[in-house]
Amino acid sequence: MTKTRQTHQSDLFQDLPRPSATRKTRKTRDDSAAPNRFEGVRISSLTDEEARSVCDLAASYLTKKLRKTDVLTSPEATRELLRLRVAPLPDEVFGCVWLDNRHRVIGLEEMFRGTVDGASVHPRVVTRRALEVNAAAVIFYHNHPSGIAEPSQADLRITARLKEALNLVETRVLDHLIVGEEITSLAERGLI
Repeated sequence: MTKTRQTHQSDLFQDLPRPSATRKTRKTRDDSAAPNRFEGVRISSLTDEEARSVCDLAASYLTKKLRKTDVLTSPEATRELLRLRVAPLPDEVFGCVWLDNRHRVIGLEEMFRGTVDGASVHPRVVTRRALEVNAAAVIFYHNHPSGIAEPSQADLRITARLKEALNLVETRVLDHLIVGEEITSLAERGLI
């Protein structure tokens, strides 16, 4: 079973007060003045749903910045993107950052969603998707809703199975990031 996550940001701040005309403005790409709709908004004034929407919006912005023109040269940028996208989720999700042969981002995709303590990951589905998007490399990610980003034996086993399956179609596995309060890289630990 696969589910692809779709982020909805329409009318994100429709209920928040609009800035007054006397507040500072910023220049947009066409150099016309536009009000800063976020000025004066404080995290403490947001509901949980609004805070999640802000995280989704920030993750979408970072994803767009990393698309096709950007090479993943900074592991920290990838970590921040994933921290915003999956750390606050109440259920475990598993996803892939698909990369071309120059490590430019093709896409970031949630592949599987589970429950509070696990998600079923199917190597056949991941391999098929790698071929569909023509990925040369991939970075896996999943969250631990508990906040503890230590890899389990199940995490290590599925990473090995995925690496083996993707090797058959010449898609390199660069890393598997586990997102909790911290982010653990299996590659940095020598486990890939």
